[in-house]
Amino acid sequence: MTNTALPRIGILGGMGPLASAEFVVKLVQATPASCDQQHFPTTLDSSPQIPDRPASIYRGGPDPMPAMTEVIRRLEAAGCALIAMPCNTVHHWYDALAAQTTLPIVHIADAVAARLRVQVPGARRVGVLGGAVTSDMGVYSRRLGDAWEWIYASDHSLQTMVLPAIAAVKAGDLATGRRLFLQAVQEMLEHRPDAIVLGCTEIPVVLTQADVAVPVIDSTEALALHTVATARAMHTADRT
Repeated sequence: MTNTALPRIGILGGMGPLASAEFVVKLVQATPASCDQQHFPTTLDSSPQIPDRPASIYRGGPDPMPAMTEVIRRLEAAGCALIAMPCNTVHHWYDALAAQTTLPIVHIADAVAARLRVQVPGARRVGVLGGAVTSDMGVYSRRLGDAWEWIYASDHSLQTMVLPAIAAVKAGDLATGRRLFLQAVQEMLEHRPDAIVLGCTEIPVVLTQADVAVPVIDSTEALALHTVATARAMHTADRT
């Protein structure tokens, strides 16, 4: 892969900051490069002040769309050719955000689907361990339909394990986040999924495949791989 006119990857980040930083690392790791110059130029706009997404939906909090649209404008101005959003919850606004720009936005559910087909080709029942918006608004099922049978965390698991774990990771308490996420995984395993999607980008910060008894799809890693594949395809098209 030559570095001639490599497309710049834009990242709508800050939701949360640590998950966005980890995405950048995985983006680099996903890129087939033998030297610095073969990596894609990248602009991370980490904007933690974007209004809380669940609060907007469930508690009438401020609408995050204006702030997210401002980020998209900055990424456009930076010369980005495509955008990735390393946050599962924000994909509830995917269609509205895509309508704000002519740049392609990589969808995290498409990325996870690509990894599922390669990594667990025989999977049918797929657990999605993520936040309330990801479950309630069907971020995966709405995008991918019934390609898989989706299993979401129970309300009890969300309220006592998943949501407190997400909050703990965002607050820098990784030990508590890991302990609670492990408990949520054990509850999900009772439903006998063929695979589990780590459907909140805070989860891969503290959990790996080694922690789970069934195949795991790291949504952060999947998004990085899919983003690189999209950027490479754009680069190839531009050269022909």
